[in-house]
Amino acid sequence: MKHLLLGDEAIAQGAIDAGLSGVYAYPGTPSTEITEYIQLSEKRKGDAAKDKIFCQWATNEKTAMEGALGMSYMGKRALVCMKHVGMNVCADAFMNAAITGVNGGLVVVAADDPSMHSSQNEQDSRFYAKFAMIPCLEPSNQQEAYDMMHYAFDLSESLRTPILLRVTTRMAHSRAVVETMDTPREQNELSAPENTNHFILLPAFARKNYAELVEAQADFVQTSEESQYNQYTKGSNPKKAIVTTGIAYNYLMEVLQHYTTLHHTTPHYTILKITQYPLPKALIDQMVADGAEEILVMEEGQPVVEELLRGMV
Repeated sequence: MKHLLLGDEAIAQGAIDAGLSGVYAYPGTPSTEITEYIQLSEKRKGDAAKDKIFCQWATNEKTAMEGALGMSYMGKRALVCMKHVGMNVCADAFMNAAITGVNGGLVVVAADDPSMHSSQNEQDSRFYAKFAMIPCLEPSNQQEAYDMMHYAFDLSESLRTPILLRVTTRMAHSRAVVETMDTPREQNELSAPENTNHFILLPAFARKNYAELVEAQADFVQTSEESQYNQYTKGSNPKKAIVTTGIAYNYLMEVLQHYTTLHHTTPHYTILKITQYPLPKALIDQMVADGAEEILVMEEGQPVVEELLRGMV
């Protein structure tokens, strides 16, 4: 089925179709429409108690994060939504969630607001993912936003870690046609983990958990390198390369389309699209091996990728 959806609505519908059991949020533009969409969804009502999606506007972002963690610890898929400044409020629970890990899939959506359309500052939530040492996804269009929710919950459960999904205002509040799946995934059954000590952050347990998180970093990088959302295209003149992320990739495609129309020729640049973090080191190494000498970095927000690349190439 095809629907005309806001980026926020694509995220919400993607979460519903991925077997979401609960959403916890604190309202703040540009994230608010995600939870509102789920509240109004038919799945919110459910055919039976076990099918209903729990929706809660929390007192603040920290309590939203804690509520979602509790649902995840019992094996259910949970979603947390907030704007970028809310990441500051939930930072304590968010950082510790990376240490405890998860049971059911847990996705944290941070909606950043470059240019401060409705915010008191600019922040780039990708820094929080790097700080917590967890994977981050950054869709480049509404279809990817929808598809990434399925992928994010699966990735969270396979890696046993929270996943941060970062969007910006222009992604959250623009519309596009999105093709959705016909048959939504069933919700997870309740399933208490065998070892609940993993969720207790006394130093004796936390030290072990932290060692496991550090060891998992290689797996996180490998999943980025193998991800369908990170794509490398070698150009006819590989000396010039463009590394672009999230919605900035969409901007780039619009510019290149205009260039092709104007000059009747296809641009010859090498393009590395990054929409899953940590950075895909193998793809970056390939870009350099192919002869990249001049690299233009396009990203909406702060120079996260630019700074990381300076230490790699």
